[in-house]
Amino acid sequence: MFAFGSGVLLGQRTDIANSTPVNFGLVQEVHLDLQFTAKELYGQYQFPVAIARGKGKATGKAKMAQISGLAFNNLFFGASMTTGQFATAFGEAGTVPASSAYTVTVTNSGAWQDDYGVVFAATGLPLTKVASGPAAGQYSVAAGVYTFNSGDASKAVLISYTYTVTGTGQQFTLGNPLLGVTPTFQAQLYTSFQGKPVNVKLFNCVSTKLSYATKLEDFVIPELDFDIFANAAGNVLQWSFAEVS
Repeated sequence: MFAFGSGVLLGQRTDIANSTPVNFGLVQEVHLDLQFTAKELYGQYQFPVAIARGKGKATGKAKMAQISGLAFNNLFFGASMTTGQFATAFGEAGTVPASSAYTVTVTNSGAWQDDYGVVFAATGLPLTKVASGPAAGQYSVAAGVYTFNSGDASKAVLISYTYTVTGTGQQFTLGNPLLGVTPTFQAQLYTSFQGKPVNVKLFNCVSTKLSYATKLEDFVIPELDFDIFANAAGNVLQWSFAEVS
């Protein structure tokens, strides 16, 4: 039989009860690697007369195109998901009033969190942030209200900041847990070609690395590395084939 394509990879946490299964999401490729150490027994000849397996190691790697907070959390972080978002407004347009008060209130001032700079729209040059009483080319900010100097009256500016969104999306915050706190999951890899499926069940997994890299003119493809180990019944993996061959 033959196999084709990246398949489907599903996961479910095993360290908590009634966890929600998740799809890794549009997997681009999955790698499973199994290897053993070997111990050779030598006599007076050049080649060993016996070889025995030693320790075994099973690892996996998945690249997925779909960005899922639930999958990231369940398969790697093990934190608590909450409703809401921490959003970014980049280069929001505003104009310093022609007369006092020389302030610009950003659109999301009621949920404003952090300032990430102001630039002049005409030149792209940044203004300098000060605590209060800004001079020309400077600004101060409090609770989403940006204050400028009269010397910059009528000038267009671009403001970047973060703000919170309630009621939509989801988020989690990674704390600093004690050493040894480890979310675990089981996984199911499924592929099918010409009506003949191949299934691999991984009974216990621990994520060891999550990579999230962006690139110009390309999709973000997060990558998750994980180690595979035995469950309480002593099972590591189950490999199922549609053909007897």
